[in-house]
Amino acid sequence: MALLKVIVFDLLGSAPILVGLMALLGLVLQKKSVDRIITGTLKTIVGFLIFNGGASLAVSSLDSFQNLFSKGFGLKGVLPLAEAITALAQTKFAMVVSLVMILGFICNLIVARFTKFKYIFLTGQHNLFLAALLTVTFKALGISDLITIIAGGIILGFAAAMYPALAQPYMRRVTDSDEIAMGHYVTIAYALSGWLGSKIGNPEESTEKLKLPGWMSIFRDYIVSVSISISIFFYVAAIAAGKETVESISGGVNWLVFPLFQALTFSAALYIIITGVRMLLSEIVPAFVGISEKLIPDVKPALDCPVVFPYAPTATVVGFISAYIGGLICMFIFAALKTTVIIPVAIPYFFIGATAGVFGNATGGWKGAIAGGFVTGILIAVGPALLYPIMEQIGLSGTTFPETDFVALGLVIYYLGKMFIH
Repeated sequence: MALLKVIVFDLLGSAPILVGLMALLGLVLQKKSVDRIITGTLKTIVGFLIFNGGASLAVSSLDSFQNLFSKGFGLKGVLPLAEAITALAQTKFAMVVSLVMILGFICNLIVARFTKFKYIFLTGQHNLFLAALLTVTFKALGISDLITIIAGGIILGFAAAMYPALAQPYMRRVTDSDEIAMGHYVTIAYALSGWLGSKIGNPEESTEKLKLPGWMSIFRDYIVSVSISISIFFYVAAIAAGKETVESISGGVNWLVFPLFQALTFSAALYIIITGVRMLLSEIVPAFVGISEKLIPDVKPALDCPVVFPYAPTATVVGFISAYIGGLICMFIFAALKTTVIIPVAIPYFFIGATAGVFGNATGGWKGAIAGGFVTGILIAVGPALLYPIMEQIGLSGTTFPETDFVALGLVIYYLGKMFIH
């Protein structure tokens, strides 16, 4: 029984395997040949692993940037990072978190089958993060394990189906289709970015169509634009940190060479991510036809945020930089107010800000990309500051969740709970 629980938890917690199983099911339901089933399933998993590998490489590069930035500017405070706070929650409530996630996935399938919210959330790690957020929030209210598991699982199941629906009108604008959905719990910010873009910009003025003069035409290639813009960020942080600090972090690599290597590594990571996403989509979308036709009519796979990067690679850079500027402004405001200082962690700011930039660009071109990224950067700074006291209440300190959907759910559940329980 213990072994079965571990296997089920590992399968549901592993996004590549979960997506591969969905592809397998879809191909079987379509009665495809054995070789097509094997090929489609394996290529789906490998495509996901390719973009996961790119994401890991990006995280490694961004970690270096964060170290340089924090030491260079002498900032200490709360680092909002879902992976970190989930790990802390797991040390206290491992069984509860895992059962909330498993029950939540089952509820997601039921909600998708019997309601108008036809989305299956396939970003396994994000469901794990949401399970941790729900567990921590209920525990802060003093609720028992059993109620936490049941209520948390039901809420997670509905959230997994309903949040993608919130962003879907703008997801259609991004992809020019209705075949995939956003499976990343920052849909409030992404939908807001799309709405803002529609109000202030013109989708015809896309970041991908910018008319650049003369020598600046090199920026039309997103690899070049990413390499140059991210290099500037790294060199600012490296100069602020100083030679000795940089070379201690780099393991002896020259302090002026290290930032360049890291920026180019980040660019390579982005290229890997986009390559993996394209491979994944070429397999998972056709496979989902089988699930839609046989089990859950009109169902759509909700996939991780890098799935939109290939649609507007330049917008990802614009969104990231805009979001990071918004986060930095909030950080200085927090410091001036002598309140909890939320430090903009580069990793979530890249993935979230980049995605917001793509959504804003789809409806408002470059103006939408800038505005969407900037507002999102503010939201993922203010939200964690509001949520952090709940984390502290049960002894989890130093980190919190940056995702807007988590913040909204956590605050609503906690304060409604306080009204009715106490």
